[in-house]
Order: sequence, then structure tokens, then C-alpha cells
Amino acid sequence: MTSLRNTALGLAMGIASASVAVADGHAAELTIAIVNNGHMINMQKVAEAYTADTGVTLNWVSLEEGVLREQVTSDTATGGGQYDIINIGMQEAPIWGAAGWIEPLEFGAEYDVDDMLPAMRNGLSHEGTLYAAPFYGESSMVMYRKDLTEAAGVTIADNDSWDNVKAAAAAMHDPDNGVYGACLRGKPGWGDNM
Repeated sequence: MTSLRNTALGLAMGIASASVAVADGHAAELTIAIVNNGHMINMQKVAEAYTADTGVTLNWVSLEEGVLREQVTSDTATGGGQYDIINIGMQEAPIWGAAGWIEPLEFGAEYDVDDMLPAMRNGLSHEGTLYAAPFYGESSMVMYRKDLTEAAGVTIADNDSWDNVKAAAAAMHDPDNGVYGACLRGKPGWGDNM
């Protein structure tokens, strides 16, 4: 394992950050922990070109979301050093950065950090210091059938509160007739379900 401290990244920036460390002679091999979703699996396709360009071998550890969070949290909190680059999110980045478990990201002058959406940048920072870079971003949205809200006598406004959405879903919920008030993505687990 290298002498690098874990750098928390949304992987696209992780590879750029790793190349800086390699230029300083710190690593010839990097171990990267990622969640096994399609976006992250696609990132592995750059490994061969990256290795050819830098001489650095990338070792990918691809895990289910819950397993990744458990293993990366344990390794990072204890200073285990099993991973050089880790795939984490807005929940971990500012907390782990404040605790000193991960290093701040530093970009060269050619990279415009202000190009990141402010909400993403702020969510991955602690007290103005950026600890992770987004590989992709997610958002929550509500889609509903107007005929069902009208039949239940409820409304859902633009930018409504989650409490009102919950109340509307409860009012529309009629499982005896095959109507369910809400449908969320998911399998059980942190980050896998709403």
C-alpha cells in the first residue's frame, strides 16, 4: 500500500488527484474502493489508458453500497490504509474531513472549482474546504398522478414539503384496489433506499 492518506473522491477527480501524488513519487499502484453501480463500473474503463499514461496500476474494489460504506468507514476511521481513493458521498465528506480522516482536495490552477454546482461543492466541503469531488449528482423529485390526488381531495404544490407529500400519499393509499400512495426506489440499505 502506498504512503498516501485516503483521498475521498467522486472518482473522476480521484484519478486526477492520484496523478499528482504519483508525480511526487508516492505510488506505483493505487487501490480504489467504489460502489458497484453502472457509473462507477464504467469508470474502470479508463484504467488501462491511465496506467499507460502514468505507469500507475489501478486496483478496483467494487462493492455493494452497504458493504462499501461499512468497509470504507471502518478502514478510514481506524487509519487502516486499505484504500488510496474512496467513493463516498455528501454524508461522509464534510464529517470525515473535519475529523481529519481524509485529505482536502487540491486542484491545479487549470481546474475551475467554481464550475461545480454550488450545492454539490458546499455539500462535499467543511468550512469552505473541499474534501470530495462529484462523479455524478442525484436529486429527489416527486411525480404523481393528478387523477389520484383529485380523487383523494389533496394537492401537491411545486416545491411542497415532504410532510404534505406524505399526507397526500396516505390519502391516496388504497391497497385493496391496487393503489399505493408512494413508490420509492430501493432495496434495503443506506444509500440504496429513500
